[in-house]
Amino acid sequence: MRIPPVHRIAICSVVSLAVACLSLPAATAQSTPPSTPTPTPELPGQPPGRSEPEKPVPGPVVAEAGTGIGLLRVLPNAVPGESILDAPEFDEKLPRQALLETGMGLATAKANSKAYLAQEHAIAESAPFGFAVGGDAPALPGSLAQTAVPDHADPRSRGLEPPSSPLDALLDLGLLKGSVHARWDEKLGPCVEPIADAETSLASISALNVLPSLKSREDELAEKVSSGASELAADRTDSVREGLNQLAGPLERLGGLLGGGDGSGASGSVLRVPELMHARSNVRLVDVAGQSNKAVRATSRFDVASIRLFAGTSQELRIDVISQPTLTATATGDPKTSTVDYSAPVLRVSRGGEELFTLDAANPEFELPIGVPLPASGLDSDVPLVGHSDEPNVLDIGVLRLSLGELTEHKEGTAVRAGARLLDLKILPNDLLGFSSALAQVSFGEQFARANAPEGGVDCSTSAQPTTSNPPAPGGESPPLAKTSGAYHAVPLFWTGTALLLLGAVLVAALPRRRR
Repeated sequence: MRIPPVHRIAICSVVSLAVACLSLPAATAQSTPPSTPTPTPELPGQPPGRSEPEKPVPGPVVAEAGTGIGLLRVLPNAVPGESILDAPEFDEKLPRQALLETGMGLATAKANSKAYLAQEHAIAESAPFGFAVGGDAPALPGSLAQTAVPDHADPRSRGLEPPSSPLDALLDLGLLKGSVHARWDEKLGPCVEPIADAETSLASISALNVLPSLKSREDELAEKVSSGASELAADRTDSVREGLNQLAGPLERLGGLLGGGDGSGASGSVLRVPELMHARSNVRLVDVAGQSNKAVRATSRFDVASIRLFAGTSQELRIDVISQPTLTATATGDPKTSTVDYSAPVLRVSRGGEELFTLDAANPEFELPIGVPLPASGLDSDVPLVGHSDEPNVLDIGVLRLSLGELTEHKEGTAVRAGARLLDLKILPNDLLGFSSALAQVSFGEQFARANAPEGGVDCSTSAQPTTSNPPAPGGESPPLAKTSGAYHAVPLFWTGTALLLLGAVLVAALPRRRR
C-alpha cells in the first residue's frame, strides 16, 4: 500500500517543524551575551573595569594605614546620631557625634586584591584636610591620589592647596606637600615594593583660634555666680563682672588666650606647631622570621618636634616630643604570629624653660585648671590663668586636659587592626557654663593600621616566573586553542543527529510500504 502524497508532505512538514523548534535554543545559546558584561576602557591606557588575570596572582591581600596630623572636634558628643530607619529606638543606639569635625594633613595607603575595580588594588592619597558637619562629610578638592593598576614606577609629588571654607576661622594651615605611590603588577600582584605609600608634609598649623560656643556668655556666668552656683559668695557678682571686663578678650577667645582667627593680628591659639610635620602611611610585604612566605604590614608614622599651647601669650605651654610614635600592624597568615607594634610617645610639658610634667605610658594624663583672676586676687594678668594652683579669688571656668591617645587593637582570624593618637587635648567647661560635653577637642597625630594575609602568608616565590606559552607556528599562524570542555563537541553532535533524523523521516515518507 502506497502512502498518498498529501500524507508524505504532512509527515515531512511535521518533522521539519520539530527539528527547527529543537534547534532554536542551541542556535541562540551560542550568541547570547553574559548577563553582566565586563566594563571596557573608554580611554587609551585606561585599566580594565574588572581585574581578571590569566594566572592567579599571590594573595589575597587586604591592608590599610592612615595617618592624620590633627583632628579637631567642636562640641564632641553634642549631636545625636542619625539613623536611616525612621524609629527612635535606632537613633538611641547610635553614638553621638560632634557638631563639627575636621581632619588636617591626611595620608592614606590602601591595598585590596579583592577589589572589583582593577584600579583599586592599590590606592595612595594625600589630602590637606577633610571635615564633617553634623555627621555629614562632603568631599573636598585639593587632594593628591595615585591608583594601581596600572603599575607606577615613580611616585607623584606636588603642593596641596586646601580650598577656603568656614573652617578658616578655627584653623590656619601652612604650606602643604603631598607624595603618593601606588603599585600593583598584573602578573606579580602585590609582590612589589611598596604596594602603597602616602606622605603629607605640613609646614605649620594653628588650630582652634576661637570657641564659638562661649560667645556672649559673660552675663550668664555672672548671674550664675550671684545665684550661689559657685564657691564664690553671692555678693561677689560685681567683682566677677569686673574681672571679666578687664580681660584682653571675650570668653569665646578665652579672655585673650586665643587670637580669634579674624585677621586682627592677635596672637594665640589652643594649639600651634610652627615647625615641619610629617604624616606617613605605608603598606608593603615583608619577610618575617620562621616563615618562608611574606607577611602583610601596614605602618603609620607621625613625626613632629614640638607643640605650643596658647602660643604668644603669658600662659604659653611647650610640649616637646621626646619619642616619636609608630604604629604597625603585621599579618603573617597565622593568628598566633600576627602582631600589633606601637612605640608609645613621650611628651615633656614646660613653661618658660621650667618642666611641669611628663606624659608617658606610666603617666598618660594631666589636667590644668583655667581660671579668671578677680580684682581682689592681686594677680597682674589680663588673660585667664592656666595651671594656677589654689590661688584665692580666681574663678575657675574650665580645665585643660592633656592625655596620650590610648592604643586600641583587635584581632580576628588572620586579620589585625589598631588605632592610636599622639595627644588628646580637651577644654572641659565648668558647671557654671552649662555644657555637658567638652567645648573642644584636638586629637594630634591620629594613626590607624590594619592588615590581613592568607593562611601561611603571601607566596611570591613563583610569581616572578613568566607564564608558559606555546611559540607561534611556522608561517606566523598561532596554534589552535585546546578544547578543555565538552561543550566544544555538543553542537556538532546535535546537528549530526538532527540531519540523520530528518533523513530518516524523508525516507520513511517517500518509500512505499509493502504488504507481506
